[in-house]
This record gives sequence, structure tokens and C-alpha cells, in this order.
Amino acid sequence: MARKALIAKQKRREETVAKYAAKRKELKEKGDYAALAKLPRDSSATRLHNRCSVTGRSRAFYRKFGVSRLVLRELALQGKIPGVTKASW
Repeated sequence: MARKALIAKQKRREETVAKYAAKRKELKEKGDYAALAKLPRDSSATRLHNRCSVTGRSRAFYRKFGVSRLVLRELALQGKIPGVTKASW
């Protein structure tokens, strides 16, 4: 499981991105890059990183399910993800 500080930092970034989204869009349309540079760094959406919603793991993240490969495997084996079964041939 990821450190709680990393999960909290990611959540804070998401809130900052949402807060400044409209202002960033407006400044980009105007072409005012000097004012855009003065906004907080974490207000940029490119600084966000996908994390597992269960464990907070940042690597091996599946966008379709919103979880990491480890959690995906466990949920699939438990039958909690509709339409996903273990492959056998």
C-alpha cells in the first residue's frame, strides 16, 4: 500500500487542478502565458498521476477499472467485476 502522504498529495493536486481549471483554460485561450506561469504548479493537469482507488498504488494501473493489477486480479477471482473471468485454454 502506498504511503498515506503520497495519497494525500495526489488528492490535494486533484483539488487544485479542479479549482484552477476554468482560469487556466481562459488564460490559454487569451495566450497570456506570463499569467499562466504565475499559477501554482500543481494546477496543471499534467502533474496528476493515476493511482489505484483501493491501495493507492501508482504503477500497473488499469484505467478501465480504476485499480492496480493486483487489486484487479483479486476482484476478478472473487467475481466482483462483471464480465471478467480467469483465462483458461
